[in-house]
Amino acid sequence: MTNASTTCVMVGLGYIGLPTAAVIADHGAHVIGVDVNEGLTTRINAGQCPIVESGLPELLAKVVAEKRLVANTKPRRGDVFVIAVPTPFEGGFKPDLSYVEAAARSIAPVLERGNLVIVESTIPIGATEQVGRWLGQARPDLMFSRRGQSGGQVADVLVAHCPERILPGQMLHELVNNDRVIGGVCPTSAERAREFYKLFVKGECVVTDSRTAELCKLTENAYRDVNIAFANELSLICEDSDVNVWELIQLANRHPRVDILKPGPGVGGHCIAVDPWFIVSALGDKTRLIREARWINSSRPRYVVRKVLERVTDNGAKSIACFGLSYKANIDDFRESPAVEVVELLAKELQFSSPDIPILVVEPHIETLPIALRDHEGVRLAAMEEALRTDLLVMLVDHREFLGIPADKLAGKSVVDTRGVWTSALRPS
Repeated sequence: MTNASTTCVMVGLGYIGLPTAAVIADHGAHVIGVDVNEGLTTRINAGQCPIVESGLPELLAKVVAEKRLVANTKPRRGDVFVIAVPTPFEGGFKPDLSYVEAAARSIAPVLERGNLVIVESTIPIGATEQVGRWLGQARPDLMFSRRGQSGGQVADVLVAHCPERILPGQMLHELVNNDRVIGGVCPTSAERAREFYKLFVKGECVVTDSRTAELCKLTENAYRDVNIAFANELSLICEDSDVNVWELIQLANRHPRVDILKPGPGVGGHCIAVDPWFIVSALGDKTRLIREARWINSSRPRYVVRKVLERVTDNGAKSIACFGLSYKANIDDFRESPAVEVVELLAKELQFSSPDIPILVVEPHIETLPIALRDHEGVRLAAMEEALRTDLLVMLVDHREFLGIPADKLAGKSVVDTRGVWTSALRPS
């Protein structure tokens, strides 16, 4: 039985694993956080939060001080093991499960009868069952959940999948209040995982099988990707039709059954920009809409760069400032960020055509440039006041710090606004 005295081993202390571990610890469980990055575990054990997330630094310091959360580089024995490691895609846009496999094999030596293993990482259909097979290879002395196992057959170690479903910037609230979809490889593993999540989740915990839970997460992100692609395609239609896309979308959304998302420079983050490929790579021709949406959104950074270069040519700009680098507003997450890709592509183009044009970057959440940009001469971080003195302003991420820039600061400037912050027809005066 799962209760507040449960010991949870959280494998992976990144953007999902660390906040989840802190919330679980705050609800009474003892949490052993595991990450191969020794520097990260040292910082966490000192109560230092490596992630910009509202409320997380205070919560982390609290649970560490209370000794409810301890970080290590290797797993230890526990009751519930949660795998929250990255699942990037490799060549051909196929999911790379090497981190998940490594995590599974790392916990195998310390597993005992009665344990529960939950995969929170976003994974393709059938991968939770594969985790069970990897564990079985490493521990032939134990029986792990398998598909088709009847309720009367209880495995030594239960295996389930519960995909994360939280929004950066609102993680602590959503970890507790969002509904969770819990899929078991067998019915018993699903029920046992549900018991665990009810320790800290106020939302409804809905039980299903692991394959449905896997596809549910992929479906949620593919849905958003398709809708963003629709908005991005609308922006192209509006440009050719001399229509303000921001006004169009606001007016269309007055229809009670229409909810068009905003266009932008592309789609980033580890979910929406990645997960649809997990469906496409597995099911090929059955995913034409999802695949086309992914191509539309992944081509947006190149489109933005073309627009910037056109302004350079037409207006003779001698300096450029790009506002924002993270993949969405008000966070410090740069994974798959289209803004970073825009700056990188722009730097490469200007290196050959106009090497004397500097690119100033304003990003309030970092002190040094992301690795992808550090080798490009002429690209550097700058304060907002300096950036506003450049000839060409490029809005890439609508951070709250950028929303209140006075209109007189933009007077006479050439602007490429991918987020409608400065150029929306309905922008308040």
